[in-house]
Amino acid sequence: MPGAVSLQPGPIVLCALKPRLLLGLPAPILIPFVGDLTKPARTTSPSVPDRVVASVRRLHWSPVTMQRVVSMVARLGLRGQLLPSVPGRPLSGSQDVLRRTPLYDFHLARGGKMVAFAGWSLPVQYQDSHIDSHLHTRRHCSLFDVSHMLQTKIHGCDRVKLMESLVVGDIAELKPNQGTLSLFTNEAGGILDDLIVTNTSEGHLYVVSNAGCWDKDLTLMQDKVRELQNMGSDVGLEVVDNALLALQGPTVAQVLQDGVADDLRKLPFMTSAVMEVFGVSGCRVTRCGYTGEDGVEISVPAAEAVRLAKALLENPEVKLAGLAARDSLRLEAGLCLYGNDIDEHTTPVEGSLSWTLGKRRRAAMDFPGAAVIIPQLKGKVQRRRVGLMCEGAPMRAHSPILSTEGTVIGTVTSGCPSPCLKKNVAMGYVPSEYSRPGTRLLVEVRRKQQTAVVSKMPFVPTNYYTLK
Repeated sequence: MPGAVSLQPGPIVLCALKPRLLLGLPAPILIPFVGDLTKPARTTSPSVPDRVVASVRRLHWSPVTMQRVVSMVARLGLRGQLLPSVPGRPLSGSQDVLRRTPLYDFHLARGGKMVAFAGWSLPVQYQDSHIDSHLHTRRHCSLFDVSHMLQTKIHGCDRVKLMESLVVGDIAELKPNQGTLSLFTNEAGGILDDLIVTNTSEGHLYVVSNAGCWDKDLTLMQDKVRELQNMGSDVGLEVVDNALLALQGPTVAQVLQDGVADDLRKLPFMTSAVMEVFGVSGCRVTRCGYTGEDGVEISVPAAEAVRLAKALLENPEVKLAGLAARDSLRLEAGLCLYGNDIDEHTTPVEGSLSWTLGKRRRAAMDFPGAAVIIPQLKGKVQRRRVGLMCEGAPMRAHSPILSTEGTVIGTVTSGCPSPCLKKNVAMGYVPSEYSRPGTRLLVEVRRKQQTAVVSKMPFVPTNYYTLK
């Protein structure tokens, strides 16, 4: 039966995930993770962001116990997120309930400490500490496996029409091989997901969206494809079964240039090109990333992913990095994590993402939720996403934000110690009247109140490569 899982005894790791992870689970809740791990998964340092993993224990369960757990997961409505295989990527073993990227065995061989994340088994860190990985990315460059992201192609003459019926950006204005960050929105103005859309010179749109929204995003696009096809439009959708490698850091260009014939000086931020990379043909290289540094994301045929990763790691500038460093890097750069900092109950204006709204789209008001979002641009929204800095205990997601008088006015959505600044940084939502940089507030951490200051983002200056 498709999607069936054989319930056999074996090593089990339980991950108690923090609330509002990309899986969207109530917390704490135990998710079975089956894998051949040689070390306890909870060997990360306390500096690892608390959204990644709270605790891990090793157990051996009987088939009866495993059956009960799977039944519990199904009753909670999680079955659809944990059990189905990815198109073109069947589950690797009869026991598995988590999806694996093409580099899963490679991660284990390199000392990757695997955790459950958005329905996938991914490395939270390697032998280096989280802070060492973070700082190496800022000073040199790191390689991240982001193959869990959903990659799709939109084909047909009406591909732009389809995409603009779902997102807030001006896709029609994109030049060949130019991309943009955009947002799927609903009719209430809420953000369904954030995504990158590239107008390729090969005659299709290349779309990358979040793993935690895989099923939701795919259904959204498939339903719109069918709707437009029934109206006679020429449009189609293809799921791309490639791995996705992110190479991030200030030395990325010198590392990658040794393996490509294209002149990377002509590939600025948010542009893309198909090229051969270290002997692997058919790679799409996009100048973008999630760290605030110069970087690329390389969509590579799954069968060649390990070969390419090994080739990149031959350069001593490059080290592997995991989810922990990825999270603290993006937070220093002021970048949102979907499900934490933005969600279906957040509008682009509230989320300080008004810049994603295309000028033409604003005037036409022809995207989902425009009737709610456009008036917010001209008026006053009740709350806004802001940056916060404090000393003392680190701010964490769900920490209450208070006025200096002690009244609760908002909530922290992401927070961690900044390895670069040696201070604690966070994002959260406060009423507009408290959103001005420099405003002093209080944050409750471990039942104690401490002073926090509203700060401009990014906390650490970004270093995206743009043409001078």
